[in-house]
Amino acid sequence: MDEQALAKRVKALNKAVASDPPSVVIGLLEELKKEKAPTEEQLRSTKAGVAVGKLRHNPNKDIGRLASEIVSKWRKNVDAAKDAKKRKLEQSKSPTPKDSPARPSSSYSTPYEGDPEKRHFRVDKVDIARTGNKTRDGSIGVLYNGLAYRATESIEEVLQCAMQVEAAAYAVYKDTPDYRNKIRGLMTSLKRKDNPELGRRVLGGEITPEKFVVMTDDELASEAQRARDRELERENMLKAQVPMAEKSISDSLQCSKCKQKKVSYSQAQTRSADEPMTTFCECTVCGHRWKFS
Repeated sequence: MDEQALAKRVKALNKAVASDPPSVVIGLLEELKKEKAPTEEQLRSTKAGVAVGKLRHNPNKDIGRLASEIVSKWRKNVDAAKDAKKRKLEQSKSPTPKDSPARPSSSYSTPYEGDPEKRHFRVDKVDIARTGNKTRDGSIGVLYNGLAYRATESIEEVLQCAMQVEAAAYAVYKDTPDYRNKIRGLMTSLKRKDNPELGRRVLGGEITPEKFVVMTDDELASEAQRARDRELERENMLKAQVPMAEKSISDSLQCSKCKQKKVSYSQAQTRSADEPMTTFCECTVCGHRWKFS
């Protein structure tokens, strides 16, 4: 099956999941299972692995079973291709003696059995050199560390997700400081101990790579974290109400209502310490009030 045919199958599958009965989805999955397994490049370009992977947790047991079988088949094919390529490279450098023992099969696709809190691309012996660009390859490693933290998914599954997230981030931010800052920010959010669901949602396909890389800090936070921030903001807003005499006057801030540049302002830390301060403004001409961070 070529890339174009696979892309059509994925499109039909996504449409069926959204609007058709389970029998239609099962039929499409059975057809995919019968087809020859796609290559890693085809999976990456069509996002077929993400589409099918999400169905492993479908409430319909037949859909979940078929999706798991297909993902397993595709992983084995990708691992076999990588092993063959690596063996060919090793043989070209130093011929292997005829009586040498057989090379063990790749462990990339097996569930992780070590300490999930100590996972790191170096500990997992992951080859992150995937793009030919050191900055981007380093970002794949950073994202792998964040996604693998506390995860029991296989090395291959985490690596594929990290590569997809990096590609989505690069497509949005290109080679700019925003790209590097976003990668670091995503890794920090993934490794927060009070937000274990974030990584699971990304690995499980609930949050797509394209959505993940444009989520705001508030969207990335857990519900408990957002509740704490709201309470802190409420408390600090009360403390920030100071008399006009204690406020500063700025001629660089413009009132959105009367367009005058006679604005008094004060600042307060209304959220957590690593967030920017909130500026409270009041127009001295028309009395309009607003705030921004």
